[in-house]
Amino acid sequence: MLKDIQATRRKGRIFTEISPLTEFYLAEDYHQKYRLRSERDLMREFSAMYPEEEDFVNSTAAARINGYLDGYGTLEDLLKDLPGFGLSKAADKRLIEVVKRRT
Repeated sequence: MLKDIQATRRKGRIFTEISPLTEFYLAEDYHQKYRLRSERDLMREFSAMYPEEEDFVNSTAAARINGYLDGYGTLEDLLKDLPGFGLSKAADKRLIEVVKRRT
């Protein structure tokens, strides 16, 4: 184990301090909803819905779709959620295609 190797080299035990979270920093914009950003057609729709970057980053719909695109959630769950996302029929179809491939 790496920890044991380092402890031997340093001639002492290694401790990891666990302390309470005091500050939280969002990742850079280009990391937010990363998988969704790679889908141009879907992003066009989200850019129209959320012209401000902050609104897009804070969107729960964008977060949910990003998760589906990344393989989280079932096709059955997506089909239940889809009407609430406000996407076009073409975007719905694209999203279903991607999720089918990933599940």
